Amino acid sequence: MKLRSALLAATMLAVPMLAGSLAARADQPISGLYVSGGAGINYKQPVNGTTGGNFQSHLGPAFVAAVGWGFGNGFRAEIEGNYYNNRFYKVGGSAYTSVGGAEQLFGVMVNGYYDFNNLIPMITPYVGVGVGYEFANHQNVSAYGPPGTVVFSNSTPGSFAAQAIIGAALPLTAVPGLSLTAEYRFMALIGNRSYSGVTTPAGGVAHPSTLTLQNDYNHTFLVGLRYAFGAAPAPAAAPVPAAAPEAAPAPAPARSYIVFFDWDKATLTARAHQIINEAAAASTHVQYTAIAVNGYTDTSGTPKYNMGLSIRRADAVAHALVLDGVPKNAIVIKGFGETHPLVPTGPGVREPQNRRVEIIIH
Repeated sequence: MKLRSALLAATMLAVPMLAGSLAARADQPISGLYVSGGAGINYKQPVNGTTGGNFQSHLGPAFVAAVGWGFGNGFRAEIEGNYYNNRFYKVGGSAYTSVGGAEQLFGVMVNGYYDFNNLIPMITPYVGVGVGYEFANHQNVSAYGPPGTVVFSNSTPGSFAAQAIIGAALPLTAVPGLSLTAEYRFMALIGNRSYSGVTTPAGGVAHPSTLTLQNDYNHTFLVGLRYAFGAAPAPAAAPVPAAAPEAAPAPAPARSYIVFFDWDKATLTARAHQIINEAAAASTHVQYTAIAVNGYTDTSGTPKYNMGLSIRRADAVAHALVLDGVPKNAIVIKGFGETHPLVPTGPGVREPQNRRVEIIIH
């Protein structure tokens, strides 16, 4: 009941932020430091013992917390701490009729993720894998029945572990950088774990014994929150026009040429070279004061990344103009990032006509 109440309370707290994010865009790639936490339930498959029988358990609580780093391209890496607790209630395949005690798992995992940004509107699916080390503590594990009594000490052997993760994140626009997460995890402990104890046969004398457990497979369902530091606020659906940090280029008084680029590229296509050749040739037939080379991007990346990409595109065009005979000192290079789109779009949209460089002969 305590676990159920905690999950209900967490859900109620998330409802206002969840409602505010119904019109939100999918999260941009995480770049930099982030933290996350989650809570849920864990189902443990029956755990086999080398002496026969398998320990079966109830659903139990699960908690995880992590600190990680996003690389800005969809990939993330993190260090996670976790805790699982499942109470035993039965030994399958044996004559023992009463079983008590619990298994507590806690350890550290190193996880790697890939976020599928902009794949689905409003949410970001992700997958991950992890490796680490888990401790399996047995708390007052015992079995009673016609064969006698078995009681094992509260020891905590460790084991290497691996896990696979699938989940999805929903940005909560009320707090930039905050996302609601839901995920499924499969974690397996690798190798055997041995527990010392005392066995008292029915009508016999107690003697030391050892319980060795083999597989330990866990299926975990979690909901949680993730916060990425330094995330820029998402633009409003209908933003109020504001002065740009740098004035937009003036309309071309005489001649202008547009060179288009592939998504996330700054390399020139064969058609781009033709347009640049035309612009270079035209500059020899007019009296000009300067040749502006202005770079732009669409809105599918972060503003910081798009600004750098627009400058790289402008540099590539300017270099080609110089090779075609235009004096380098006559060229003025500027990058405007995702501002001043040729085709207005919302954030996170791959629009080919906005991935461009404009050559303006003044």
